[in-house]
Amino acid sequence: MTFPQHLRAVLILGLPLVGSHLAQFAVHMVDTIMLGWYDVTALAASVLATSFFFVVFIMGAGFSFAVMPMVAEAAASENGTRIRRVTRMGLWLSSLYALAFLPLMIWSDPLLRALGQDPELSALSQDYLRIAGFGLFPALLVMVIKSYLAALERTGVVLWVTIMAVFLNVLVNYALIFGNLGMPELGLRGAAIASVISQVVTLAVLGVYVMRGLATREHVLFQRIWRPDPEAFREVFRLGWPIGLTNLAESGMFSASALIIGLIGTLPLAAHGIALQITAATFMVHVGLSQAATVRAGRAMGRKDWDGLAMGARAVVMLSMGAVVLATIAFLTVPELLMTGFLDPDSPDRTAILTIGAGLLAVAALFQLVDAGQVMALGLLRGIQDTRWPMYAAALSYWGLGIPASYVLGVSMGYGGVGVWLGLVIGLMFAAGALWWRFARRYAELKAA
Repeated sequence: MTFPQHLRAVLILGLPLVGSHLAQFAVHMVDTIMLGWYDVTALAASVLATSFFFVVFIMGAGFSFAVMPMVAEAAASENGTRIRRVTRMGLWLSSLYALAFLPLMIWSDPLLRALGQDPELSALSQDYLRIAGFGLFPALLVMVIKSYLAALERTGVVLWVTIMAVFLNVLVNYALIFGNLGMPELGLRGAAIASVISQVVTLAVLGVYVMRGLATREHVLFQRIWRPDPEAFREVFRLGWPIGLTNLAESGMFSASALIIGLIGTLPLAAHGIALQITAATFMVHVGLSQAATVRAGRAMGRKDWDGLAMGARAVVMLSMGAVVLATIAFLTVPELLMTGFLDPDSPDRTAILTIGAGLLAVAALFQLVDAGQVMALGLLRGIQDTRWPMYAAALSYWGLGIPASYVLGVSMGYGGVGVWLGLVIGLMFAAGALWWRFARRYAELKAA
């Protein structure tokens, strides 16, 4: 393949993944907005509960991310049996993980209180999680099937099913939170039920597609799914648990940054929350491209096409850096416009928050560059099934450098929110450098072998 052909292949594969991540992000935004309309206390409890849920979920998603490169490699070598085996064991591991962590959801109140949360909010959060926690099963199984489909380069269905889930979630939220369409008014519990319903329906739709789709029915994925496969189980577990802990280290770093900014003041924390929402939305582009990189690298590995792997890596990095340039221009030229929709026009703190937020978005221009760099390297390393070394490098960079630097610059040296974000940049920059060094070394070893 020529370089333009690699660019085209990455775009065809990556754009639906980018769209599906943005749609999933929209689900969270819709929940936040609709609960904000309903009741401020319910909104605060949902933020606490969904943050708790996300930490558990993102760690368990490591097994689904492991399925992607393994299926991609098997598809390139036309090994349908291996595709079926690793995907099934990904479903097994995800189900066992959900079963193991469900008690944390059911009895979350004592944990949240131990973390210093308000007793009333902790109790309300537990009410939410006792319902939403059961959604951990379909949510993780959906992630496995999406990874399987992405590895087969069937990303269009992933996009459309996720968009369907957004509209379904809005409809059920409208009915159950507010008591519309003849339904009871359940408030926060209604939002939890809506979340579970949308996840179950998404799983059902994807399951039917896998059983009947022309490109997937030959794998008979669900036939005798109850039969254990110890060898494939060990392979998926070996590749998946480091990914889960890497995800946990990164999400934990951002949670810790919010706690550090909370020490500085309420207005910096509000500005941080808004700026982080904006950067998270643009980061979805890089997450989608990173997953495309995982699939393309896995397929190149299955074909032993090392020149194609290198050219594909250059293509995905070029597209990611293009997205960084566009985001940087927006962050530097129209920061107030980007933030204005998050604030009440009549709020007395509006001007102060916009000023602080504009400073944070200026740092986010650099933040985007290093964050995109590290997630692209992670995607390529996962594609060649190297996950344990990146876990150590990421954890050291995020927690050994990023968080201490954020505290020193933001609190000790008095640079405020900008200092905290510069500390995050330092951690992400070291992670990007270490991960790209690792990819270059592993690529050279694979090519030489």
